[in-house]
Amino acid sequence: MAEIVQERIEDRLPELGQLERVGLVNSLELRTIIRKISYLEYRIHRRALLKDDFINFVQRIGYSFKKDEIEAPIIQRVQYVFRRGSLKWKDDLKLWLTYIAFCKKWTTKAQLSKVFSSMLAIHANKPALWIMAAKWEMEDRLSSESARQLFLRGLRFHPECSKLYQEYFRMELMHTEKLRKEKEESEKAEMDVDNLDYPEEILKGELARIIYKNSISVMKGVEFHLSLLSIAQLFDFAKDLQREIYDELQALHRDDPLTWDYVARRELEVELQPEGEQPARKQARPVEVGRKEDRCCAVYEEAVRTVPTEAMWKYYITFCLERFTKKPSSLWLREKRLERTMVAFRKAHELQFLPEYQYKQWFELLLRHSFLEEALEVVGAGMELFRDSVTMWYMKLQVLIASKSCDVAKAFEEAFSFLEPQVCLPLWISWAEWSEGAQSEEDTEAIFKKALLAVKGADSITLKEKYLDWAYRSGGYRKARAVFKSLRQSRPLSVDFFRKIIQFEKEQESGKMVNLRDYYERALRVFGTVDSDLWIDYIKEELSHPQGKPEYCSLIYWQAVGMLQKETLEAFIAKYALYQACSC
Repeated sequence: MAEIVQERIEDRLPELGQLERVGLVNSLELRTIIRKISYLEYRIHRRALLKDDFINFVQRIGYSFKKDEIEAPIIQRVQYVFRRGSLKWKDDLKLWLTYIAFCKKWTTKAQLSKVFSSMLAIHANKPALWIMAAKWEMEDRLSSESARQLFLRGLRFHPECSKLYQEYFRMELMHTEKLRKEKEESEKAEMDVDNLDYPEEILKGELARIIYKNSISVMKGVEFHLSLLSIAQLFDFAKDLQREIYDELQALHRDDPLTWDYVARRELEVELQPEGEQPARKQARPVEVGRKEDRCCAVYEEAVRTVPTEAMWKYYITFCLERFTKKPSSLWLREKRLERTMVAFRKAHELQFLPEYQYKQWFELLLRHSFLEEALEVVGAGMELFRDSVTMWYMKLQVLIASKSCDVAKAFEEAFSFLEPQVCLPLWISWAEWSEGAQSEEDTEAIFKKALLAVKGADSITLKEKYLDWAYRSGGYRKARAVFKSLRQSRPLSVDFFRKIIQFEKEQESGKMVNLRDYYERALRVFGTVDSDLWIDYIKEELSHPQGKPEYCSLIYWQAVGMLQKETLEAFIAKYALYQACSC
């Protein structure tokens, strides 16, 4: 091994000498480089090889010098190390990609093509690599034939990979566009170039059409069909191909709701104004948009008759909601969109094609426009289908509260009798919030106490925070402290729960450090192993509070060092050092 290493070092002497001659290093630095090279060469020629040694070797060699006589040997040596590393750890994709990134920057295109071939021979099971190699051949090497062969090979390994078909289809369209531009430029220049006399079928995108035909015979889904159509629409010359794909979409997937959704939305892109006429005035624009939307809805109406399914109605209602949220300047168009959306919801409900989440959308739309009576009817209809849904109960309670019904409290009680306790947290919070504005303080506190008996585990954390906030709003610090005392032993608790009572104490004119110290100590007994900010804030409090004791800070610091977990301890030490530096 020593002979091999010595030979490698001797091979380097010309470029190392050149480094010294051009002034990049002095003699002392050169000796240091040789020692490092010797060490690294021994590492990569020993029997027990490690991947990190190869990576370190590449990094140590470096390849950013600008002198050709230095650069070329270094690049060759880095390539040699990469070749050895990729042969030893063939399965390491990250190493291959690093090798490719190096070759893209420093080597010839022919060399990189060989690297791609070597990688694909081992990682043929990864479609993304076939696409990467083909794109490079097409876009960087400008070799459409090589790209085509790579896509064909990739499809032999992955005959049902939609992404490979999509990118192959895109590549052929790009190639056709390139040929058309070359021919157009030659005609403009009145050049008679034989090799630019391409067949008319090729210039119309026949190769892309063949890929399209082959791919839809394998990939049957409407989503894939639409993806090819969207790619074809990027190329202006492919109008005939676009029409063919669109017509076959309707023929092959007529019973798929997604097809109808696409066909309907396509009406928005159709220009109603006859060619040659002046653009519509600003005042006429809403009328034109309204007509386009009418055409869309006519398609949707035909769709829900042809494909009467929940999925089809979902697309129709989603379209109506999207158009409604556009908020045009025209009041007439806004009202038309609202009425259209309401009608779609009603029809879907009558046919029992509304899922739970769309009942919620319908309800929210009604509530936003203060249609309270109809909103209550919608909730009632939804609850007949989804009796055990907390969402439905929540909506019912919302509309009762909005309409100032006297049955709100009764409805809350009824909801809890139907629903499982673990899903009722939103209802308890809503009840408490309503009670705060509509009932007495005693009634609201009774609701919080009942809620804490019913809601257990992590969900109770939110309730405790809400309870503490309410106590401070309604009864001030004294009330909040009493609630804190009643809950401080009730686990689980959150850091925010303790921070709230700390903040309430600090807002008092006679805030006592002894109370703050008690709150911090209690919080740190629970969260002192994971929350570095809590320790920092405790130290700051002792230093800044009029009743604080700065001499305690050292003790608090070492308590934190002893309690914090490793990953948070480093953050604590850094924050503490920064705080000290800023305080000086």
